[in-house]
Amino acid sequence: GDVEMNHPSIPVVRSIKSVEPEAVNGSRGAAIQILIGPSDGAPTFITRRFTLAPNGRIPCHRHDNIEHAQVIQSGSMVIGLDNREVEVTEGDCIFIPAKVAHWYENRSDEPVAFLCMVPKTTQYHTEWLEKAVD
Repeated sequence: GDVEMNHPSIPVVRSIKSVEPEAVNGSRGAAIQILIGPSDGAPTFITRRFTLAPNGRIPCHRHDNIEHAQVIQSGSMVIGLDNREVEVTEGDCIFIPAKVAHWYENRSDEPVAFLCMVPKTTQYHTEWLEKAVD
């Protein structure tokens, strides 16, 4: 039988390799790729992929009204969650509630890649709790 097709967006399939990485402002050795986002018609969430080079760091920051769900794809790194430091590695899944201060540091000699899903909001506000690194 025919499938009724009257939905607001069209499905998207793309390769990570087809998305240009961009440097993450204020960070060292960090790049971001927007894999699925508003420009694809995704109404409620954005899927990003971060890579963090050896000795890379994303400084401590927090978001008032944005939570993160993250999955480590490859490598390992240390993540700060408020006053906790946790080593995470390939296959680990992380939930960062809104208002939790967080930072990322690659203390290994291999790059780290992780997915990060965030809700789509009209304003993405970041409060930096630490100076930019370079």
